[in-house]
Amino acid sequence: MNSFSSVLLAALMMVGSSTDALSLAVPKKVIVSGAGGQTGQSLFRQMLAIPDEFQPLGLVRSEESKAALIESGDIPEDSVVVVDVTDADAVKAMTTGKDIDAFCICTSAKPAPTGETDEATGRPVFGFPNGDPEIVDYMGQKNQIDACPKGTHVVICSTMGGTDPDQMLNSLGRVVNEDGTTSGGNIVKWKRTAEVYLMDQKDLSYTIVHPGGLVNEPGSEREIVVGVDDSQDGTESRSIPREDVASVMLNAVRYPAKYAARSFDIRAKPVGDGTPTTNFELLLDTLDGKNSDYSLGETMLQK
Repeated sequence: MNSFSSVLLAALMMVGSSTDALSLAVPKKVIVSGAGGQTGQSLFRQMLAIPDEFQPLGLVRSEESKAALIESGDIPEDSVVVVDVTDADAVKAMTTGKDIDAFCICTSAKPAPTGETDEATGRPVFGFPNGDPEIVDYMGQKNQIDACPKGTHVVICSTMGGTDPDQMLNSLGRVVNEDGTTSGGNIVKWKRTAEVYLMDQKDLSYTIVHPGGLVNEPGSEREIVVGVDDSQDGTESRSIPREDVASVMLNAVRYPAKYAARSFDIRAKPVGDGTPTTNFELLLDTLDGKNSDYSLGETMLQK
């Protein structure tokens, strides 16, 4: 064996036969939608910080969002693109002809007080100023899924609460019409509808992450608890830092063999309770192969 062959053999032995390890040789091309939002921006920044592994492109909904993201610092201008995800043609045009390894969907309708008060309950009335859940959380996500080239790994940031049709979030933005029917709202149901649509796409792989309540606190300081079907086992905490959610999504792209065809919940123990999660490759092993049960809860297609 000559010296070149010896060096090559040694290098191959160091890398091993793992597909995930070999994939690190070339940066993964990843689209991160909702990059102007809090969770999407955290994921986008985490990927930008590891150029040897990831080559992310961030999608934002307006020129104003792009300007704000660039001005926030450490974001290359050519890594951000303005695309309205509710415009199917615009999303498709953005992906056509591009080599994409993964598409991380962090877009979502965002509830906000309307300034009105519900006379019956005395509580503030919430609406969705950036778009109704049906348009943003279903049609917008469907547009993104449909635009993905064959073989793309799609990672969705969704939410816990999908097993309960009466989940409080579903009531936000929902109104009762004069004929007694309701319209609007149902954000969790629309998200779940998009999830089912993704899982039905045979040419794509998927990871669906259901975080608990999102909090703006530092990541990498807590033990992440994984579960399915809104279980509260493992911790009484119902929340998780956005940075930790972003880390789970990043590692879903990093370790596709571990995260593909998985749908699960994540929450985080309080700081100091347990050991901060560092081994994301093995994070889902405690589930013993269990995934979210979509026979529980409702989607809007079941109405």
